Amino acid sequence: MSPGAPVPPLPGLDPRWSRRVVVPGAGVDPPAVWHVLDNADDVVGTPRGTLLAVHGNPTWSYLWRTLLAAGAEAGWRVVAVDQLGMGYSMRDGRLRRLADRVDELGALTDVLDLPGPVVTVGHDWGGVVSLGWAVAHPEQLGGVVLTNTAIHHDGGSAIPALLRLAGNPALHGWATSRTTTFLRATLALARPALAPEVREGYLAPYAESVDRDAIADFVADIPATPDHPSHETLAAIAEGVRALDVPALLMWGPQDPVFQGRYFEDLLTRLPHADVHRFEQAGHLLPEDADVARTITAWLDTTLPADSGVVPDSGIVSESGIPADSGIVRDEPAAPAYRALTEVLDERRSSEQPAVVALHGEDVEVVSWRALARRVENLSLGLHAVGVRPGQRVSLLVPPGVGLTTALFACLRLGAVVVLADQGLGLQGMGRAIRGAGPDVIIGIERGLAGARLLSWPGRRIAADDLPPVRAAALGVTATVPALIERGAELARGGAALPARPAPDDDAAILFTSGSTGPAKGVVYTHRRLAAMRDALAGTYSLGSTTPFVAGFAPFALLGTALGSLAITPDMDVSAPATLTAVALARAVAEGNATAVFTSPAALRNVLDTADDLSAEHRDALAGVTLFLSAGAPIAPELLAEAGEIMPNAAAHTPYGMTEVLPVTDVDLDAVRAAAQDAAAGMVGAGGGTCVGLPVTGAQVRIATLDDDGEATGPLTDEPGTTGEIVVTAPHLKDRYDRLWATQAASADHPGWHRTGDVGHLDAVGRVWVEGRLGHVVRTPRGVLTPVAVEHAVERVPGVRRAAAVGVGPAGTEQLVIVLETDPAVDPRSRRAPSLATPGLTRLVRRTVQQRCDADVAAVLRVAELPTDVRHNAKIERSRLSRWAAEALAGGPMRAP
Repeated sequence: MSPGAPVPPLPGLDPRWSRRVVVPGAGVDPPAVWHVLDNADDVVGTPRGTLLAVHGNPTWSYLWRTLLAAGAEAGWRVVAVDQLGMGYSMRDGRLRRLADRVDELGALTDVLDLPGPVVTVGHDWGGVVSLGWAVAHPEQLGGVVLTNTAIHHDGGSAIPALLRLAGNPALHGWATSRTTTFLRATLALARPALAPEVREGYLAPYAESVDRDAIADFVADIPATPDHPSHETLAAIAEGVRALDVPALLMWGPQDPVFQGRYFEDLLTRLPHADVHRFEQAGHLLPEDADVARTITAWLDTTLPADSGVVPDSGIVSESGIPADSGIVRDEPAAPAYRALTEVLDERRSSEQPAVVALHGEDVEVVSWRALARRVENLSLGLHAVGVRPGQRVSLLVPPGVGLTTALFACLRLGAVVVLADQGLGLQGMGRAIRGAGPDVIIGIERGLAGARLLSWPGRRIAADDLPPVRAAALGVTATVPALIERGAELARGGAALPARPAPDDDAAILFTSGSTGPAKGVVYTHRRLAAMRDALAGTYSLGSTTPFVAGFAPFALLGTALGSLAITPDMDVSAPATLTAVALARAVAEGNATAVFTSPAALRNVLDTADDLSAEHRDALAGVTLFLSAGAPIAPELLAEAGEIMPNAAAHTPYGMTEVLPVTDVDLDAVRAAAQDAAAGMVGAGGGTCVGLPVTGAQVRIATLDDDGEATGPLTDEPGTTGEIVVTAPHLKDRYDRLWATQAASADHPGWHRTGDVGHLDAVGRVWVEGRLGHVVRTPRGVLTPVAVEHAVERVPGVRRAAAVGVGPAGTEQLVIVLETDPAVDPRSRRAPSLATPGLTRLVRRTVQQRCDADVAAVLRVAELPTDVRHNAKIERSRLSRWAAEALAGGPMRAP
């Protein structure tokens, strides 16, 4: 590349941004000629500040083209530099060390005289260089933004394989400068693959071998060992970062083979106050893989707002769960005073009554309240003795029962943050969740620890049970729960005391969503909010120490203990709710004389399908149940009515809620029937979805109205009959999403409220009707159409078992397609390969939807089974069906969706 070569036309790059800056050298040194991309001419008015964006190796400032455009719209000047020897900046043949690059960047910014505050933005080794500038310029620094990078390397471990290969003396020159191998290998890390014209844009400044000398120099300057010339500089920057007290945003693509999870965790220790967002599907080239630019500008709007040096309200709700400025007037009873979940053990520690009962085949595991309190205290002391501290994260890979309850309450008492990623997510989903949470410790059964070892999940390992030494060593186990309980007992006898109880607003647990609408999200609850969830369940359903509780959905076995109830877990595979049988449920009820039962809809369906196996004794046990709850997915009134046939004395309730806030509303079978009558009578807002009842005590529900594009952009309203996104608040609302800043910001853009992602409406008496998911709204030429009412209409057609309404085609012109299962009792083809529905069934479905929903159906497809989520086995995956239907209708193969 000749000196001063023009930047060719490239996708997304405005040629007006390209400029060269001459920086005079010191003494006899010649001046340095930098190439930068600068959007100053596009910023209207006085810039709010400057984003100083620094690329890594082997990219150039083209990496930041979307940030230049987004920054101008948001009022920020963006200066994206080409480091010397890189991109279109000067080539002078000098080998530059890390210290040189930091100093040279400082010389450039002195010449540019950037308007402050300056927020550094870095990727790859540009992250290190930008942080070096930040540490050296505290008086100008307004914030720090980082994407995949590293500022510390443990000399005892190997550097990532790609860098190790590129730095191999036998390959180094050939791979990095003499050929484009290293450059092309880096570009190939993009997820999804780069468009050919974008890939050529990255290659453009590196056409000749001499143009790539700095790529080779950058690799050679990686301070992998303490004796490297740049090691001291890197160490100084890494320590200097700890002293930065400006706002920070850390964005990460976890699918990165170069900067792996250990570097991410190290950055968090140095910038513990940083806001964090993990783009779960993204990798090394994060600015290409994800919408980094708009995440940055949204963060700046929140953190460094225009015309204010004051950080705005974070959106965290008050102790009551409702923000003071929300405009809500509450005439409900005050929330119960805070009482930690673990206090139940102090209250019941003298009781010999059973606290936990778990059925495993023919075996029954039982522990009393006295024994449970002692086990929890001793395990807490033992964990503390081996270095587990308040605030550390502990992942529990233990099935429901005495072991899980003991470990959970020991962590809560100690102040450790419990990470619960249940087996219902599947191995891949669990792995993604656990790696995302970054636990310091994993406590697991042997199978869980084997998975952790095989898949390199983070955290030192503690076995839930004793293991032979050879097996323990193979799994990397450093301690066992039985040994820690014994050690804790010895410490207790010696007078050892636990640390003070965690504060109410300290983090307590990270629970994971179902993953049915994308990668499972970690939801952070504080001790106060977990306690409020317990209180909401207790207050809504009158649960407490006198209501033994069977949990056919694993997380609620733990809440049963927190309620002071006898918690009973039936014999089932917790990773597959549909494995709960009627006999297993009856045995669990009988074993604990339970009066309350909680299941998921999939578990309930299988219980009803296996009800013929119940003996008279089993039915007698189930007749003692007075409260039945089923939640986790929508449930048909017919299913609740069937449940009443095997639990004839139980009030059948179906609470509506989500991992982020549960319960939100409650409805029983009688109320569902009353709502149906109101709909038939024409009550405003009644009908058009699934009635999930009235908000529980403390919860508030509003609707964010939809625009013509199906987006929930309107104001919050409680006007009956207005369809939009359901928005909720309650004392037991999540604190935040874990390491998902952008997701949290989007979900709480009305401070103190949570956008559920569900669409629905309120009726004239305040009941909530759910119409589907916001992402499943069908945007037809005639307007927005929500799926649930359509599905309900189709499911009334004789011979249809279940249905899904999906959109196919571009937004605004989507066509409504029905995908359905037929009833095997009336359709002999029901279990065969997918096909178009029969002409007669298609005509009947079209006529029914037209009459009931005033909507036109473009096509009707039949499948053997509608795909559902892995955790609940109940939520239909409409997005997956939409993609499948589009392919099938375009002439693709009719494979099962």
